[in-house]
Amino acid sequence: MTNHAAFTAEDAVTAVPPPAQASRHFSSFPPRRARDCRKAALGRMDFAASGVLRAGSLVDSMKASSPRHAKFAAGADQEDWMEKHPSALERFEAVMAAAKGKQIVMFLDYDGTLSPIVEDPDSAVMTEDMRDAVRSVAQHFPTAIVSGRGRDKVFNFVKLEELYYAGSHGMDIKGPTTVSNHKAKADEVLCQPAIEFLPVVQEVYDTLTAKMESIPGAMVENNKFCLSVHFRCVDEKEWDALGEEVRSVMEGYPDLCLTKGRKVLEIRPSIKWDKGNALEFLLESLGYAGRGDVFPIYIGDDRTDEDAFKVLRSMGQGIGILVTKFPKETTASYSLREPAEVKNFLRKLVKSDVTKG
Repeated sequence: MTNHAAFTAEDAVTAVPPPAQASRHFSSFPPRRARDCRKAALGRMDFAASGVLRAGSLVDSMKASSPRHAKFAAGADQEDWMEKHPSALERFEAVMAAAKGKQIVMFLDYDGTLSPIVEDPDSAVMTEDMRDAVRSVAQHFPTAIVSGRGRDKVFNFVKLEELYYAGSHGMDIKGPTTVSNHKAKADEVLCQPAIEFLPVVQEVYDTLTAKMESIPGAMVENNKFCLSVHFRCVDEKEWDALGEEVRSVMEGYPDLCLTKGRKVLEIRPSIKWDKGNALEFLLESLGYAGRGDVFPIYIGDDRTDEDAFKVLRSMGQGIGILVTKFPKETTASYSLREPAEVKNFLRKLVKSDVTKG
């Protein structure tokens, strides 16, 4: 049975608790005051560093998000890329050696990581085998889903109450409603740094939904604190028109910014908060900030996951794992090809010696 320790909100923010044994985690997610995460997100996003799209680059960026157009670089060398970002399965023993004696904390993107990328975003369901693999990991390590999807939506896909959920690219964080046999702080919202943007996000959603009706295949998804404009099912001849419609709407909302994903345009508040900030917030709330005995593992497939990979690089702790079949520019240390390999990695992690500490 996993041992658990609970910390108060003040502990999570101001104190460094005694070291925890490897493979054992806190079952209670200590809430940090909502104003704390809003204060941390004050100021505008660093546009140059965050991949925010400029007007002239919109259509080119849309093309670059398509695997048919995106080849990393002309003549990109697969072997050279794999040397720099080796398979986390093939180098599993090296990963476990680095994690030995440390507390693993698992962070997982959803689309393209736990479920395949599909044409209809509402059909991106995970398999029961994948759900079982994630459930097993969460029995041994604190585990969070960090997604661009709305928190409620991704929860309805995953359906595991013992996880932490960070939706809207980390702008909506909530702890588990149950962890093993321990009563967690049920239904407590922990961090919503963009709460004041809700009315304007809804306004833009209504406007864009109306405008996209004229473009076959276009879909606008409301992820609460951000929006996703999906063009995976849009004929490429219509991409210019779609880009112009999005740009015309965005011109009226200078406090929102536009970024790209895999055949999707993301609209979100221009605040200093992303998946990397969510990772830091979760580690701090769990009492692991500034600790040398923690080993975060973040697995994701999208450009927005790079913010988390960069945080791990700057920390000099843990690893980032990029899910991709093609060479891409990334700060991740390792790679996996597809969700099936993610599942295999999680299975091996559960069976490894690090769960026996």
